[in-house]
Amino acid sequence: MIEVKNVTKKYGKVVAVDKISFTINDGEIIGLLGPNGAGKSTTMNMITGYIEPTEGTIIIDGYDISKKPKKAKKEIGYMPEGVPLYTDMTVKEFVTYMAEIKKVDRKTRKEKVEKIIEETGLKDVEKKLTRNLSRGYKQRVSMAGALVGEPKILILDEPTVGLDPKQITEIRNLIKELGKTHTIILSSHILSEVSQICQKVIIINKGKIIAVDTPENLENKVANKNDIYVTVEDLENKIEEVAKKIKEISKIELVKENEDKTKKYLIESEKDADLRKILFQELAKENITIFEMKKADTTLEDAFMKLIEGGEK
Repeated sequence: MIEVKNVTKKYGKVVAVDKISFTINDGEIIGLLGPNGAGKSTTMNMITGYIEPTEGTIIIDGYDISKKPKKAKKEIGYMPEGVPLYTDMTVKEFVTYMAEIKKVDRKTRKEKVEKIIEETGLKDVEKKLTRNLSRGYKQRVSMAGALVGEPKILILDEPTVGLDPKQITEIRNLIKELGKTHTIILSSHILSEVSQICQKVIIINKGKIIAVDTPENLENKVANKNDIYVTVEDLENKIEEVAKKIKEISKIELVKENEDKTKKYLIESEKDADLRKILFQELAKENITIFEMKKADTTLEDAFMKLIEGGEK
């Protein structure tokens, strides 16, 4: 379990993190989200013990990281962004070296290194130099290093950055599998990944927590089930004038101009107003051809943007 209680971090007069509190229970996979400069990286660095909070308390599996840093840090496996590997080592040599640094018992070291290599899907490449691996395998090696020492908590910073779709799927599945036996904090800018992997999301903006909930609940909170996407042929650009006449429409936004000269719009409605019938009728009056009309699904990215924008008003 991780308990963050009224934590503040100041750099001179600048408040990077401002009295944040949250709890992460054993076995949870949590997404930590925030725009650049929001305080997300500072929060992760305080949880790992890399920097100390100015105020507040961080408890890692029952240990106050400020008072008992060695015991607290022993429970944490950290995978930083950027895959820091020793490129002149083989995969097995690197994982063994990490086991030596973390003082894994010599009697069981070989067995535990083998187990981690197997667990992270590295058996087939264990004799290869890390510099000769694909980006996806390098991420796996970095994750293997984080697993050394049998930490209960894994902190993964941008684990899928720079990967192709196949590699992303493989790393996603690995994280889900590790989540069965570990508590995981995942930081990522790929919100679709967070939505698929994480059970709960913590959103930080301007040093403050603005939301803690499941991805599904966050999506539902900001969703307007009656917003629609409509693709039209509108050579005279009359659709925006039509939209102004329909009182139920709160906003119209051009999303995309297609090569065939059709245009895709997002049309937002007042709550509880189904626009489809009235919009169809009004566009038909103006001889605007409708190619597609469908309801807009709300994603975690939509929820994230609305919450961030709401906090900046």
